[in-house]
Amino acid sequence: MDNTYDVKDLSVQPAKADVAIGTMDEISSIHELKTIHVDGIDPVFEAQAALINHAIQTIGMGKYQWALFGLCGFGWLCDQLWQTTVSDALALVGVEFNVPHPAFLSLALIAGLVCGAAFWGFGSDLIGRRLSFNLTLFIAGVFGLCAGAATSFVGCAVLVAFCGFGVGGNLPVDSAVFLEFLPGTHQYLLEILAVWWSIGQVIPAAAAWGFLPNFSCAANTPAGECKRKDNMGWRYLMFTMGALTLLGFGLRFFLFHLHESPKYLCGQGRYEETVEVLNAVAKYNGKTQPVTVEDFLQIERDFEQSHGVAPVTKGVAVKRVFSQLKPGGFKHFRALFASKKLAFSMTLILLIWGMIGLASPLYANFLPEYLALHGAAAGNGSIYTTYRNNLIIIACSVPGTIVAGWLIGLPYVGRRGILGLALIFTSVFQFAFTAARTQAQILGFNCAVSFVSYIMWGALYCYTPEVIPSVHRGTGTGMAAAFNRICGLMAPIIATYVGFNDTPIFVSASLYIVAGLLAFCCPYETAGKSAM
Repeated sequence: MDNTYDVKDLSVQPAKADVAIGTMDEISSIHELKTIHVDGIDPVFEAQAALINHAIQTIGMGKYQWALFGLCGFGWLCDQLWQTTVSDALALVGVEFNVPHPAFLSLALIAGLVCGAAFWGFGSDLIGRRLSFNLTLFIAGVFGLCAGAATSFVGCAVLVAFCGFGVGGNLPVDSAVFLEFLPGTHQYLLEILAVWWSIGQVIPAAAAWGFLPNFSCAANTPAGECKRKDNMGWRYLMFTMGALTLLGFGLRFFLFHLHESPKYLCGQGRYEETVEVLNAVAKYNGKTQPVTVEDFLQIERDFEQSHGVAPVTKGVAVKRVFSQLKPGGFKHFRALFASKKLAFSMTLILLIWGMIGLASPLYANFLPEYLALHGAAAGNGSIYTTYRNNLIIIACSVPGTIVAGWLIGLPYVGRRGILGLALIFTSVFQFAFTAARTQAQILGFNCAVSFVSYIMWGALYCYTPEVIPSVHRGTGTGMAAAFNRICGLMAPIIATYVGFNDTPIFVSASLYIVAGLLAFCCPYETAGKSAM
């Protein structure tokens, strides 16, 4: 199987050498920053983006970027934090409000996450990165706190959905913010942000272990007899996570000044502001940068003279965004399926993300219920043991993420090999969990699932953006993430109507096997190669 990219597959033209100063190809050659033209990208902006990349590379990795690593990572942490919080709380929420299908609380959260990812991802291109960056955690924190004070199941579900709407924007927005201020030599740090996801599981799991066993109705409480005053544990959990989310908002808004993305400003023709941002970031890092307003204007003049491309204004920029919605638009989408090989690759990526999107919440989001079920079968189904084991299992995800960073660099196996093997081993340990009969077996197999599945996530987050051409990377990765969460909407429905037994785990494990086999069929191997 051919493991290299073909120029015709990517619809690109090689850059020409020895061109006049001020053209895109000359700018792209600085510090070996290659920029190639792909149909669907505004050539003026493409040249100016290469100039911004040169400025960011000159500024280098400094205090500003490391601050963003922490603040953007905190956003990723909150994304996973609320999924784990709702997973831990939903059973006790259902007991208090005496509802037959508490899994719909998880469904409400996922629906909010899907809408939030779509809204904030697209909205950040219209209203800017900075406003989206600050609002997402504020909305999530406020509605998360309110969910803890809900007086009905429906009210709690609605508030959780709005919380998901806010926090759902963190993955697309924070990724864009971080990447657009990173020098090219340090873009690998975007992968390491996944470590924050693991931490985002550990924090609510630890809090749940502290709150839920001590402030919840007894397991043998008759239906309808669980009173609010006896069941404050899940409320304390949501209050704590809401306060933590608002703390992240406070750090972002009051203690750190996020500058608007220079590429966003440049794309609207706001060149003076673009240079002001680059100068401010350079000053913050104790450096200087060489780009001036005249450099951006010179690119416009060059392209206007040689290609008839009109200067960029804010009105033109907005029209270009909305032109993608017209018939014949969606150039970025069509480019991902421009050839048979690319179409095959993108289709497999979407299928893998979709299968994981359904398989992961079928297992992870209802793990406390499964642990309680198996713990009772093994002779210990206490709330304390359930949430203690849940914390231990989730803690195993942290080293899994770190190990993934080492494994994906191994020779011979490659990115898709690690991804395929991790998916299959995740399935194997899930099947083994259903056969466990002792407390040690139950805990051991679930720890193995947690460890291996986060190797899978690390490989997936690495391989997906690498295999998609850079100029269409946002569209491609956005499609994959959205499809992942849309498929995840089916998980609470399946769990609700088949019950908290082993059937959802069998479905999850089967999906992981199929996804693993599809990973081996991916036509491109990116290990040892620079991303397009």
